[in-house]
Amino acid sequence: RDDQKDLYQDIVYQLWKAFDSFRNESKISTWIYRVALNTAITQFKKQKNRGPVVTVNELILKQVEHHDEVFEERLKQMYAGIKMLNDLEKALVLLYLEGRSYKEIAEITGLTPSNVGTRLSRTKEKLRTRISKNK
Repeated sequence: RDDQKDLYQDIVYQLWKAFDSFRNESKISTWIYRVALNTAITQFKKQKNRGPVVTVNELILKQVEHHDEVFEERLKQMYAGIKMLNDLEKALVLLYLEGRSYKEIAEITGLTPSNVGTRLSRTKEKLRTRISKNK
């Protein structure tokens, strides 16, 4: 919880510090998302050696009283597969899972929309292969 508060404060600070650099070439929400994503990645890299981390998946599973074991197992496999991806692939998949369009993902990552589609397709196939090997 404290890490979340620290990250939130760091993101707000970075947004405040970088606001003058906003050139109005994209939506403000896209720019905010990009600053937040870059800040989170930077903080993650700094804290990588801090020790064990409780995953979001574990927290969700503890809060749910009635759960589908098959769904939970698939979710665990998917997150384990995502964990093995490189930073760009993780960002693409997570943005896609949030329901972002290819255009929005392209604006956030700096790729072209067609490149986002190509990379996402390859990443999905990579995940399918890894998950099917673990079954």
